[in-house]
Amino acid sequence: MTIEHAQPLFFIGQIVHHKKFDYRGVIFDVDAGFEGSEEWYQQVALSRPPKDKPWYHVLVHNSNQLTYVAERHLEQDHSNEVVNHPAIDMYFDNFENGVYSSNARKQ
Repeated sequence: MTIEHAQPLFFIGQIVHHKKFDYRGVIFDVDAGFEGSEEWYQQVALSRPPKDKPWYHVLVHNSNQLTYVAERHLEQDHSNEVVNHPAIDMYFDNFENGVYSSNARKQ
C-alpha cells in the first residue's frame, strides 16, 4: 500500500514561524511525511499532527536547537530578518530577500 503525501507548503531556506511555540527559524530539510520513531511521536508530538503531511527540520533563531515540526504548526515569517543559529553556515551560504540559499559547490 502506497501512502500519498501532500506537496510541502514550505521550502528549504524559507524562514518560518511556529504558531504554537512562537519561535522563528529556517527550514534546512523537508520530509514528505513523518520519518521519526513511533516512540518520539508518542512522547513529543502530543497534538498528534498527521504523519502523512510534510514535516520540517528547522534551525531555531537565537538558539542552538534543531526542531522537527509538522507543517500544520508553521506559517511563513514575513520579517525578512536573518536567523541567528550556530549551524546556519553548515547549510546556507547566502541570505537574500528573506530567503537562505546555498551554492551548488558546498558539500
